Amino acid sequence: MGWKLGFISEDDFTKHVAATIAQYDKKLLPFDIEKFNSNIVDPIKVIFDKNVYQYSWDELIGNEIFRQRDKSANNDIGYFHQRIFQYIDKCRVPDNGKEGGWDVIYHNEDGIYLPGGDRVKTVYVEMKNKHNTMNSSSAGKTYIKMQNQLLQNDDCACFLVEAIAKKSQNVKWTTTVNGTSVSHKRIRRVSIDQFYALVTGSETAFYDLCMELPKTISKVISTDNTITVPHDTVLEELREIAGKLNCENEELAMDMAVYLLGFSTYLGFGKKLSIPDYEKDDNLLKRLYAYAKPGK
Repeated sequence: MGWKLGFISEDDFTKHVAATIAQYDKKLLPFDIEKFNSNIVDPIKVIFDKNVYQYSWDELIGNEIFRQRDKSANNDIGYFHQRIFQYIDKCRVPDNGKEGGWDVIYHNEDGIYLPGGDRVKTVYVEMKNKHNTMNSSSAGKTYIKMQNQLLQNDDCACFLVEAIAKKSQNVKWTTTVNGTSVSHKRIRRVSIDQFYALVTGSETAFYDLCMELPKTISKVISTDNTITVPHDTVLEELREIAGKLNCENEELAMDMAVYLLGFSTYLGFGKKLSIPDYEKDDNLLKRLYAYAKPGK
C-alpha cells in the first residue's frame, strides 16, 4: 500500500519519529536505587499507596519508575508535536527564542481564512500538550504576547494550539488578564486536529497521521539497534537491603528499606535499624546512607 500522508513525505515522517524516539535516550537508561531516589522518594506516600491500592512491591516500584520516566517524556512528545511542522509546506519552526519565541509560524500568501470570515496571511502559534497545563498567570502572559503580536502585524492571527484539547475546536480564546475577562476574534484556541486541517487542507490530516504513527514507530524501533529495553534493578536492591535489616518479617523489612530512601538520617531510624553496623562493611547500605540525606 502507498504512503497515505499527502502533507509530509514518508522519509521525513520516519526521520521525525526517529528523532523523537532519540529524545527518550535518558529515559531508557536503567533505574538503580540511586537514580530512583535522586529527588528523594516520599516513603510515607509509598507506604500509603502500597496498602491503599493493594499493590505488590513489583507493581508499586514499577509504577513509580514509570511515573518518573513519564514526567520527563512529556517534553519529548512536545518535541514531536512542534517540530513536525518544519516538514509541512508554508510552516516553519523557529529556533528557541527566535522570531518572537513562537513554536510554529504558518504563512500563506494566498490567505488563511478564519471562522467568521477574517482573512490573514500569517498565523503565530503557541503550542501546548494539554489544555490544562497553563495556570492563570501563564495564560495571561501568553495572551498579552499574542495581543502584542497583533499590534505589530495587523495581517495575522494568533493560535493557542492544544494537542489534547477538551474537544475539536477553533474558537475565540477567552481568558483573564489582571482580573479582567478578555477575548479577540484573531486570538484563538484551536485543537491540533483543526490546526492540521487548516495548514494541510485535509480535514482528516491529524487522524491519518495517528493511523500511520504506530507502524512507523515499530519500524524505527525494529531497525535501530541502539534502542534497548532497560533492566531496572531498584526492586532487587531494595530486597537486598531488606534482607540485611533486623525485622520480624519480610513485609516489614521492605517497608523499612523504603523508609531508608528518605529517612536514613532521621532520628530513631539509624538506631532502630542498626545502620552504623552495616555502614562499616556493606557497600549498598553505605551508598544509601550517604546519598539519601534530607535536603540533598
